Amino acid sequence: MGWWQLNADTLARSRFVLSSFAETFAALVLLHTGVGAHPGEQRWLRDHLPGYRALLAADPVTGPLVRAALGRSWIADFCCPTQTDRESFAETVARVRQTPAARARADLAVSLAGPLPAVLERDDLPERTARLLEYVWEETVRPYWARRRRVLEADVVARTAQVGQGGWAAVLDALKPGRTRWLGENRLQINLYANPPREISGAELLFMPVTPRAGWVSWEEPHRYAVVYPCAGVLADHGGRRVPESLGTLLGASRAEVLTLLGSPMSTSQLTAVTGQALGSVGRHLRVLLDAGLIQRRRAGRSVLYSRTAAGEIVVRAAGR
Repeated sequence: MGWWQLNADTLARSRFVLSSFAETFAALVLLHTGVGAHPGEQRWLRDHLPGYRALLAADPVTGPLVRAALGRSWIADFCCPTQTDRESFAETVARVRQTPAARARADLAVSLAGPLPAVLERDDLPERTARLLEYVWEETVRPYWARRRRVLEADVVARTAQVGQGGWAAVLDALKPGRTRWLGENRLQINLYANPPREISGAELLFMPVTPRAGWVSWEEPHRYAVVYPCAGVLADHGGRRVPESLGTLLGASRAEVLTLLGSPMSTSQLTAVTGQALGSVGRHLRVLLDAGLIQRRRAGRSVLYSRTAAGEIVVRAAGR
């Protein structure tokens, strides 16, 4: 397995950040695989996969470039830099574009685990990669970014609340179940590959949610490392959540949607953003659900978070069946 060694200070200073670049790269991975994990992704692919495939079909280089960059066990480093919350999408892509051609080819050889095909023995690979990332951002992510950002913010609040409930170990174990795990003795497992361990104590450690079911790690050695992980499942299907019909009949469709979302702790403002319902309507639904004993609330810092009670879990599961 691959793991990072980090001291307590590094973990204590670590933080969750939102990354438009990570979201775009995750969208590229989804376009490359062409398989949606839920109805929301499947609809998104129906809208955008034809245009993406037409783009590749018109260019004999970009298709092989993507296949080489997204290796089976490694992503070419140059095409996936670590964006920070102090850097715009355009600034991150500019770093891709400025990559020396020799380094880009070397990174692709690593991700391919072998020699490059002849079509990729050229100097414009960084420029082509940057243009492709700009296309994916402008055509397939930016039109939805405001809503996706709110969904990602909701995930961050839920993870932050989980730190208070179960500590960092519980949060790290849940980022990518079966892949990320706190091993103890200052070790964070980041994947299942037999890669050499890395000492990252003293570096900036970032955790970045994305809405597609994708995840990877990236770094800017030796001062910045990031773990990109898929946001909570109930949030990931942005615009594609399915509320059981029986639950909607019992509670009303809008109130049932709120109860369905509260499998992860969320604040009133986040529920308003994710559902698109008015703040007053969400507040009324929360009051009814609280009085019925289906949800609970607690304070986390300056936020009040709502989540399902055991009774609420039973109601949602029963309606799902």
